[in-house]
Amino acid sequence: MRSEQKNSTVREVGSAWIWLSALCIALALALLFGLLLIIFLNGTSAFWPRHVYEAELWDGSRIVGQIISKDRSKESGERQLWFVGNDTTKAGRFLYIVSRDVKELRKASEYHVMEPESGGRIFGVVLNVEGALVGSLADEGHSENDEDRFLVTWREARSKISSARLLEQEARRKLRAGSGSGIDQELMQRIQRLKDEASVWKLIYRTPYGREGRVPLAEIIEIEQISAMNFWEKLFLYLTRWVRFLTTEPRVANTEGGIFPAIFGTFLMTILMSMAVVPFGVMAAIYLREYATPGPLLSTVRVCVNNLAGVPSIVFGVFGLGFFVYLVGGTIDDFFFTDRKPSPVFGTGTILWASLTLALLTLPVVIVATEEALGAVSRGLREAALACGATKWQVISRVVLPAALPGVLTGLILAMARGAGEVAPLMITGVVKLAPDLPLDGVPPFLHLERKFMHLGFHIYDLGFQSPDSDAARPVAFASTLVLILLVGLLNLAAVILRENLRRSLKSSTF
Repeated sequence: MRSEQKNSTVREVGSAWIWLSALCIALALALLFGLLLIIFLNGTSAFWPRHVYEAELWDGSRIVGQIISKDRSKESGERQLWFVGNDTTKAGRFLYIVSRDVKELRKASEYHVMEPESGGRIFGVVLNVEGALVGSLADEGHSENDEDRFLVTWREARSKISSARLLEQEARRKLRAGSGSGIDQELMQRIQRLKDEASVWKLIYRTPYGREGRVPLAEIIEIEQISAMNFWEKLFLYLTRWVRFLTTEPRVANTEGGIFPAIFGTFLMTILMSMAVVPFGVMAAIYLREYATPGPLLSTVRVCVNNLAGVPSIVFGVFGLGFFVYLVGGTIDDFFFTDRKPSPVFGTGTILWASLTLALLTLPVVIVATEEALGAVSRGLREAALACGATKWQVISRVVLPAALPGVLTGLILAMARGAGEVAPLMITGVVKLAPDLPLDGVPPFLHLERKFMHLGFHIYDLGFQSPDSDAARPVAFASTLVLILLVGLLNLAAVILRENLRRSLKSSTF
């Protein structure tokens, strides 16, 4: 009787702990998916075209802009965050307006939203184009030919300035490759001619507050009457903004423009890190599992490897700065780049040293995962290969290691997931706020490991904590975070697919 009561008490206690564990797991998953949902909603809505509104306040003043968000406070009640553009009559590009102070709110479909390359978006009525035969676009009686001529002029101006910038990139490539100065002079003349031709046209507009403004037509990226657009036009503009965001360079202190250099830098750094960490991690795991003699020394090494996974990432960054940048990079400069002194080549932060630093950071993860995978290989496979006359290395390289490859890829997946999102080590080993030249281009040797690079993690940090305009940076920060999560997910998905293919091939093969 007592035995049954005791067993019943044990079951009740065990069941309680099981339910508590399940509750903790459910809570952790809810928090994780909640965070991902917040990032997804804010990231995907960052570029959706917003209507332009005109608000008349009870004090007689007028506000024209876009409503970004709404919140509520105990003191003032509901308030709205308005983006009013780069209008100089306001204290900033963003204003908070208390809802009860708004007398009348209407959709202002007559205003264009113009986005120059610098200075922020402009709200106004397009009047004319200086230097072009375009009628007054603000007139209700203007013809479609006026609009067509305006669009043709705008596209021609954008084409000329884009051609000039492509030629500037070509001139930089030839300068780095050491081509003749005569070709460079010819290029510079063509560039200046294109810029002069593009600068002839200036867009004349009237602000919502009655002033007249001018902006070079070639610098305007987007001109739209958003409040007059239908859903499909907005959807097309939304997708166009995403394409521009993913394929162009940042502008205006990284708060506008695109993030292509950051995407490319993150991807390339992750690939270089993986290429460095996998061979060393696998070799270390093979030695520890297959060759090292069991004993106190081996146990100590394993404890140290496991503890390295918990070392703060900034410690690895300091080590990478001291060892890779100053010692190794400085030595390379002393032996091979004496003609470039005092300017360092490898003796400064580069994508190579950043990748190797993160390889050290993720090395314990690969070692532990590979060791577990090697230990999980059936002992019968080893003994069968040895019985056939194979040497120990032949058994490891041709039997054990292929069978353990799915486990090795598991370690690589974990390493990529951690390494791609690290920021602290990169800040002192090679990442920069803006890198005009990509580490990979068409100039020999094509892969320039000595260059600095941009990284999505650092880009998000810069937007969130270093941006002079946090309100303007918020949508870009959420969109960049969403892109980083998707990039890491795609890299991991590729590794997972490769791992599953290996597992299927191993199941269908015989040893």
